[in-house]
Amino acid sequence: MADWVDACAIEDIEAEDVIRFDHGARTFIILRDHDNNYYCTDGLCPHEEVHLAGGLVVETTIECPKHASVFDASTGEVETPPACENLNTYATRIADGRVFVQV
Repeated sequence: MADWVDACAIEDIEAEDVIRFDHGARTFIILRDHDNNYYCTDGLCPHEEVHLAGGLVVETTIECPKHASVFDASTGEVETPPACENLNTYATRIADGRVFVQV
């Protein structure tokens, strides 16, 4: 069974922004949309293992900063090539002003 991990404070992420979150040997991103929904996905683009935290966020999408693949953080689905592999997504919850991720 997956554990809930304290990832960050809610104020660590601006609306329509993203941060990197490392846990163990894995890298994730946490994205916040304008409606204050928080999403967590794998943190590396499956195309060339580039960190997605440096990418542009628009609503619930994140663009890879290297080759411009676009992913929907709410589903993990790739929307724009060259990436052809979806991101894994992870449940999030908010408690006591903190973002928790189920990993």
